Amino acid sequence: MFYTIDILGTIAFAISGVLIAMSKKMDPFGILIIAFVTAVGGGTLRDILIGQTPVSWMKDMTFTYVIMGSAAFAVVFRNKINYLRTSLFLFDTIGIGLYTVVGIEKGISAELHPIICIALGTISACFGGVIRDILCNEIPVIFRKEIYATACILGGLSYFLLRQLPIDPNVVFAIAGTIVIIVRLLAVKFKIALPTIYKD
Repeated sequence: MFYTIDILGTIAFAISGVLIAMSKKMDPFGILIIAFVTAVGGGTLRDILIGQTPVSWMKDMTFTYVIMGSAAFAVVFRNKINYLRTSLFLFDTIGIGLYTVVGIEKGISAELHPIICIALGTISACFGGVIRDILCNEIPVIFRKEIYATACILGGLSYFLLRQLPIDPNVVFAIAGTIVIIVRLLAVKFKIALPTIYKD
């Protein structure tokens, strides 16, 4: 289950990277690089922080093949993907939901405090997108007032609360990841945002 979630998160983030790279009219090499850093950027930082080196994607070529395959799929079927911004948002949201629980589980395996585990989950989910946006000359979503990292934190808190109940771990994974996705979707739909300390 854990491995499957990791692969699904990789696919979702790789596709979101491809979509934004194509919107910037990058060449095939640029598209592949953006797909790659979006998919593994957060996980790479997470693994380095917990001293797990070589990082996970370097030890398992499946991730490289999945990223390349996802990138090729997104490019070939780009004309079938309607509403580019909507698609980018959807895949990015799915990615943060899946990667949040993956990062938390990595922290638990490293026997870290729950607060640190939630931080690792947030890093896993958000920092691939941060690197993607910086390379694409965009202000990273996490640094704007949108509900993004907050959704990951709420999902992380729910994960640890659900662990206290007699629920199957796989169900806990699914519920926590779904909470991240739902919070992010609702925040965008109803234009819910964190307060700012400056005037518009």
